[in-house]
Amino acid sequence: MPNREPPVKPRQLAFDLPVDSRHGVEDFLVGPSNEQAYGLIESWPGWPASWLRLVGPEGAGKTHLAAIWAARAHAWTLSAEELDEAKVPHLASGGALVIEDCDRAPLDEPALFHLLNATRARGASVLLTARTEPGQWGLKVPDLLSRLRLAPQAEIAPPDDALLRALLVKLFVDRQLIVDTGTIEALALRMERSFAAARDLVDALDKLSLERGRRVTRAMATEVVASLFPEE
Repeated sequence: MPNREPPVKPRQLAFDLPVDSRHGVEDFLVGPSNEQAYGLIESWPGWPASWLRLVGPEGAGKTHLAAIWAARAHAWTLSAEELDEAKVPHLASGGALVIEDCDRAPLDEPALFHLLNATRARGASVLLTARTEPGQWGLKVPDLLSRLRLAPQAEIAPPDDALLRALLVKLFVDRQLIVDTGTIEALALRMERSFAAARDLVDALDKLSLERGRRVTRAMATEVVASLFPEE
């Protein structure tokens, strides 16, 4: 009889489906790297000024913290690129406002300058998020830069070991993936120590798990870590 090849298991396609990232206060992981920022967000309305800058690296949880504050303060939220002069009177009337990604171009500097003045005159609060401090945004309006520099800053630093492990667990849970503690340890020991790296790593493992039709294993985790973070 002729030899028969074993049946080939069909490969599943990985789609970029939305992840159930929960942004409630109970879902925010607090550690030494972000407790100062979390404390300032929680201290509202007792902020030392009308404006607060929230600064941290990509994936650090700035949007999550901003969502916590927006829910508490009943704030409107928009990205900095959506801001223009025509919107300033309406935005200043809301009482509280989140402006996200202020360090990403393009930024309407005159509109932001007038908005900050208008919100302070009305006693409103503004939370501005960015990856860097205002001096690195390439601002051309000196008075705007001066006002932003005077605003208090809440800073999120890179995660410590405990927070990194907890973050990995949360990211897997958000994707409804069950991963054992040995796999978490294997990831934490080899990966780049940053919020963005944790997000990219879990995303890659989620897709690989779906493609292979298998749960995430330690061997799979080691394979993905080696591809994303090769040793020099």
